[in-house]
Amino acid sequence: MSARNNLIGVVLNLKDMIAYQPGSVVSRTLIDKLVGTVTAFAFDSGQGLSGHTTPFDALVQVIDGVADITIAGSTYTVSEGELLIMPANKPHSLKANSRFKMILIMIRQ
Repeated sequence: MSARNNLIGVVLNLKDMIAYQPGSVVSRTLIDKLVGTVTAFAFDSGQGLSGHTTPFDALVQVIDGVADITIAGSTYTVSEGELLIMPANKPHSLKANSRFKMILIMIRQ
């Protein structure tokens, strides 16, 4: 049985499901299906994801902290409780302004 299957039917606290690690980006896949994925991320302050594109729309749900997300040259500052949709085939990147946690939901079409 995979670690993800152990999460089914378990009440989880979003802020506690993934821990910060100094100088690192940590991720934990919660759901991985043909139709999409749900992944938790924890970024130490100043860490990020370099520019890239994906062929699918993705929704970022901010759990903790503040980050700048750049999509096709426009930068959005996001913080706890906010959502941002990143469209398919548009370059995007992320930089944590403080320690930052998010849930990334990617829908494959």
